[in-house]
Amino acid sequence: MRARHPLRPKVPGIWLFSDERARAGPLALAALLPPGSGIVLRHDRLPPRARWRLLRQLIRLGRTRGLTVLLAGTPAIARRWGADGVHLRQRDAHRARQAHALGLILTLPVHDAHEARRARRAGAHAAFVSPLHPTRSHPGAAALGRAAWLRLARLSGGQPVALGGMTTARARRLNRASRIGAGWAAIDAWEEKAAKRSSRLR
Repeated sequence: MRARHPLRPKVPGIWLFSDERARAGPLALAALLPPGSGIVLRHDRLPPRARWRLLRQLIRLGRTRGLTVLLAGTPAIARRWGADGVHLRQRDAHRARQAHALGLILTLPVHDAHEARRARRAGAHAAFVSPLHPTRSHPGAAALGRAAWLRLARLSGGQPVALGGMTTARARRLNRASRIGAGWAAIDAWEEKAAKRSSRLR
């Protein structure tokens, strides 16, 4: 049975996923986001103290620009470090009840029907359904395509967010075609925007 969560938070429609392989750091990329966007901080390889400092910097930036900041990890750490929410990996979906109890925004990744149903059971406020398109961050991975993506998006329950080769133009085309009101998230699109801005400033 799906858990009941009457006070569902407003979920941003545009997201940045941090990636340790990106040439631009997450702070530089976060500064490019429109007000009201969201950030998922991963950077799992950082030592805990360095990761905490980076999260706190993003939270301070977020407060000035109306950004929602999520930590990929456990609900307890996300709450203790001051994040707005937690991005749970599928293996940690059993921690969803704790996330709700702590009043955190909860998101999960979705790649197939099994994961979509798990996100629905967890009461995820948003599901990052991917990859919609081929993406540089996962070379060689098969893309879902629009029809399969829509099936998973509807199965996932919460706000669907498209990830994988996404751009503003692709997000508009997806929503014109599907009328599902999907959000979108990216790594490469923000890095490319940062690179263009940097080249103009030289």
